[in-house]
Amino acid sequence: MNCGTCHNPELAFADGLDISLSYPTTKSWRNSPTLVNVAYRKYLFHDGRAQTLEEQVLFPMMSAFEMNKNLDYLEEYIRSVPEYVEEFRKVFGAEVSRERIAMAIASFERTLISKNSPLDLFLNGKTDALSAGARRGLEVFKGKGRCAECHFGADLTDDKFYALHVPENPKLLNDPLVNATMRFVAKVYHYEDYRNLKEDPGRYLITKDKKDWKAFRTPTLRDIAKSGPYMHNGVFSSLEEVMDFFDKGGGEGNTALKPLGLTAEEKKDLKTFLAEALTGEEIVIKFPEIP
Repeated sequence: MNCGTCHNPELAFADGLDISLSYPTTKSWRNSPTLVNVAYRKYLFHDGRAQTLEEQVLFPMMSAFEMNKNLDYLEEYIRSVPEYVEEFRKVFGAEVSRERIAMAIASFERTLISKNSPLDLFLNGKTDALSAGARRGLEVFKGKGRCAECHFGADLTDDKFYALHVPENPKLLNDPLVNATMRFVAKVYHYEDYRNLKEDPGRYLITKDKKDWKAFRTPTLRDIAKSGPYMHNGVFSSLEEVMDFFDKGGGEGNTALKPLGLTAEEKKDLKTFLAEALTGEEIVIKFPEIP
């Protein structure tokens, strides 16, 4: 496995799966978030456990159910490639280390910026950049749909956490390997009743604050048409399902959302806006010629 296993450039640096791929004999438990515009995030991961890309990078490398790499071995593996040794000395003035590996990957991730989407062009005065349906959808987005209350600014996110009570993914609910991963992570974060855990606690594992139970970070909407399935567990396979969830006021018992009462036409226009207006130019990557 490598970073690109779960962050495919053709899928907005996500992977198109409900939950991310995992180390053999294990299973992950959450959806791979897009890396598009990740340079602008205040918090990383769905639960916000990391606040810098350098910190974030090492989590999946060490994770028992992701790359499952020993960092001492990783350092020696990278040192076995003379070209990498030379480049690390040239860039950092020092030898390969886990910290510098993290810095190098984080520097690459900061280049993954969505640019010149139809919405960007429209806001810069190119009035024909959006179709009529997308323009109507933008009005729903800003108004009756209330999307812009949490999805705003250059990255279309407020970087906050909300307990929307997203339903558990029925395909994962009784999977013993998914449950093993969930309980393992809960144990690592000192959740006392981890063996009886039956749902993803979300940010609560990080903060231990009751209001954060099942709370997750507001995702960017940049390149949203490419990055499904949606939500932290990939429970919604389409934008229509996501819109229906928000239209009915979110999950049962949540206090963050209220029913919207969108008409079928308003949903159609909103879908047009999300699908057409938020995808930027292709991010071109030049792969290094290193063995």
